[in-house]
Amino acid sequence: MKDLEARYLERLSELYPTIARASTEIINLQSILNLPKGTEHFITDIHGEYEAFSHVLKNGSGAVRRKIDGVFGNTLTNKDKQTLATLIYYPKEKMARIKKTEDNMEDWYKITLYRLIEVCKCTASKYTRSKVRKALPPEFAYVIEELITEKAEVSDKESYYNSIISTIIKISRAEEFIIALSELIQRLTVDHLHIVGDIFDRGPGPHIIMDSLRKYHSVDIQWGNHDVLWMGAAAGQRGCIANVIRICARYGNLDILEDGYGINLLPLASFSMNTYREDPCECFQLKGEPDYGDNEMLLDVKMHKAMSVIQFKVEGQIIRENPEFHMEDRNLLHHIDYKKGTIEIDGTVYKLKDANFPTVNPEDPYELTLEEEDIMHRLEKAFQNCGKLQKHMRFLLNKGGLYKVHNGNLLYHGCVPLNEDGSFKKVSLFGKTYKGRALYEVLESYVRKGFYALDEKERERGKNMMWYIWLNENSPLFGKNKMATFERYFLSEKELHIEKKNPYYELLEDEDTVNSIMKEFGLDPEESHIINGHVPVKTKKGESPVKCNGKVLVIDGGFSKAYQKETGIAGYTLIYNSHGIILAAHDPFESTEAAIEKENDIHSKSVTVKRMIERKLVGDTDIGRELKEQIKDLERLLEFYRNGGIAEKV
Repeated sequence: MKDLEARYLERLSELYPTIARASTEIINLQSILNLPKGTEHFITDIHGEYEAFSHVLKNGSGAVRRKIDGVFGNTLTNKDKQTLATLIYYPKEKMARIKKTEDNMEDWYKITLYRLIEVCKCTASKYTRSKVRKALPPEFAYVIEELITEKAEVSDKESYYNSIISTIIKISRAEEFIIALSELIQRLTVDHLHIVGDIFDRGPGPHIIMDSLRKYHSVDIQWGNHDVLWMGAAAGQRGCIANVIRICARYGNLDILEDGYGINLLPLASFSMNTYREDPCECFQLKGEPDYGDNEMLLDVKMHKAMSVIQFKVEGQIIRENPEFHMEDRNLLHHIDYKKGTIEIDGTVYKLKDANFPTVNPEDPYELTLEEEDIMHRLEKAFQNCGKLQKHMRFLLNKGGLYKVHNGNLLYHGCVPLNEDGSFKKVSLFGKTYKGRALYEVLESYVRKGFYALDEKERERGKNMMWYIWLNENSPLFGKNKMATFERYFLSEKELHIEKKNPYYELLEDEDTVNSIMKEFGLDPEESHIINGHVPVKTKKGESPVKCNGKVLVIDGGFSKAYQKETGIAGYTLIYNSHGIILAAHDPFESTEAAIEKENDIHSKSVTVKRMIERKLVGDTDIGRELKEQIKDLERLLEFYRNGGIAEKV
């Protein structure tokens, strides 16, 4: 029987049947290793802000403008450069406006096409022709390749290129060609996108963001606690469903569910109006400034309260059914004195701001009424049967995980649960103990079980674990001692609202702790970085996103408008290219309309976190290591061909 290597090489010979084919592939792979590494783009805590997200994606956190500056230097004015940048971001919309004011569109087309071709050459220069070819829009692939590729055999290149561009304009294809070039520049500017968690909640368009990501050419996602919450809701976990609807109501975003995903909230709306008709629901006023009329606002706050009460009941049931979660202290409804309107917490009695609980049975406060049970049953089926939501969640499952190690960087959304002394916190789950990397991996396995497990008990356990990941103090995606939702709604005492963070956040400047985390995930502390989000960096209070001498980068700077008063900015993003790592701090995004009409780009302050002494090549990356392994295999195949171990398939 042939050994494993011989069998493997025989299979490889089917792809490379001759010495010539194998040799050509070795040469090709070796040349790729010496190209500059592609640009990676890191974004976190988007929280449904689809307009700002879309713009940052289009401008590559300023990378497109840097390309324009690099190509044209001082030969174009700043205004011309910004107009060109805006055209690249929004080609169709920008051209529609230019046509209203430009007298000679033919000249404008010609000048613009030449400029776009130069930018395109620059963005394509660090990729192989094969990779660029795969990125080309099919309709114009041949023409674009001709224009951005040097033709040594053409004696009069200028005349050759002029002829192509003149013909494009003559046959009235200039606008379509400009759109194609602009989209190609966007695509080539960023080679790979990392979303480091929290696509969902707070903002109005997570479903729009998910549609964009599904079309993106290369992306991975590290799930955030809000993402896992939506995954749990899609799997039919009631605690997750209740939280999703409550948060949508709180931020005036119920249309995400109704219009974005087609989930019927009418039974909940009717129940809320009937049950809380005379209740002003003052503790349930909305966050932000939703574009609501008086009646719509009134309905939303009542739905907000109704779902909050249902949530506390449902979560109480989950906690009672899962004692291994050790969350009994978060069941508070049975500590309420419903006649006096007070609650006892840790031996102290507090006055409730709102003591109207018409659906709560004091004898069994966690029992749903018949109407509430019917509402939850309907919602459970609606979430599970929503085709669009299921597609989005499957995309998260296919493209995501709880953490990722990539090109010497460790990516995760929240934290690694630690003890006060910096050691990894041991967490007990279903009779076994986990810590560090093992905790991440077992939790991720449970998320997948919640969707795919054939065993009903394991599948149900996986669903409940998604709720656990959302709010348990031992969850690396939450990382606080409690989620004080009840206290924030019903109690005035601010000390009860405090959610104490895991020691991880205090130890981010401790090099020994950071090094131990990197080693736990198989990384070299001298060369690596941790990139995470989750907790907004309060820039306006002097907090820096760069921790531990640059080893840790916390890039949640307030993409969500709800956080921008705290942070003072509108988010951080990170660019990792062949020259180094660049951190960009963004000012708030006014609107897409302003970006097009006024050419208002997101103003960003960029700082180089790490500059490479030597330009980083593909050979220095994870892909490079894979290519080197392929080269070794092909070289071994050549040996077998040449020593007669395998015959060429001529």
